[in-house]
Amino acid sequence: MKTTIMGIGVLGLAALAGCQSDQQYLQSREAQAVEVALNRGRFEMNCPQASGTVLNMTMLQPAIEGIRFSGPERAEYTIGVSGCGERATYLVICPLDGGGCWSAGARNIIR
Repeated sequence: MKTTIMGIGVLGLAALAGCQSDQQYLQSREAQAVEVALNRGRFEMNCPQASGTVLNMTMLQPAIEGIRFSGPERAEYTIGVSGCGERATYLVICPLDGGGCWSAGARNIIR
């Protein structure tokens, strides 16, 4: 019995050791988030040489939390894209469940 409990404890600790901190997760998805914003910005600005900069990144708790269902935790990036005399900001969301990143909007073009 003690061996089984210790085995479960060791497996639990091993699983926790493999988990990423919020900061590590944000950094691991940063390049993908910038690419999503750049693709949208380059298209909307008609500017293939536009570049992107991360202005802010944060982890958000699930938008929906219930007894039987909870939405995924997600990373939110605010990315500035500039080029061809224009600048815009884009909000990019990357869910923790690994479903990929997408641009959620927040576009403010400055000419």
